[in-house]
Amino acid sequence: MKLGRLAWWSGKVRRFRSYLAARVTDAERGHLSEWLTPAQLVVFDRMQVADRRHGLDVVAALRAEGIGETDVLMAGLLHDAGKGSTGVLARIVHSLGQAYGTSIPRLVGHLPGMADALSRLAEHPELSARLAEAAGCSARTVELIRWQEDPRDLEYGDRLRLADEAN
Repeated sequence: MKLGRLAWWSGKVRRFRSYLAARVTDAERGHLSEWLTPAQLVVFDRMQVADRRHGLDVVAALRAEGIGETDVLMAGLLHDAGKGSTGVLARIVHSLGQAYGTSIPRLVGHLPGMADALSRLAEHPELSARLAEAAGCSARTVELIRWQEDPRDLEYGDRLRLADEAN
């Protein structure tokens, strides 16, 4: 197995474990009210717990790099809001499709509930950007979220993508 594939699988196994064990403490949630508006907190609270945990971890990674700009931190926190209530099976299928080709999601997409979940996962950057915009996030936050997989922001786009991938 190529080293790249091994690293990919290792990262996915780590993410799977994190997904299953995800928790957000009351203290972590409480600290968000210091820098999020009520509308932004609603977006955060509607995310699945695994996506909330992941967002908090991305924010922590960005802060550890010395990034303190609210626009960027907000993008890190809410970048997966559009995934909605997708289960772990749809997420696995989506990841396999990204790595090995779209035939995998096409084959599984006919199963009950999978087509909608796979569509949300495929479109989550745009869906997340729209949720952030509706919650009053800045244009920069919205664009960082929208282009999270193909960064366009020269200053922070790749840093956000790398923090996302590492967590």
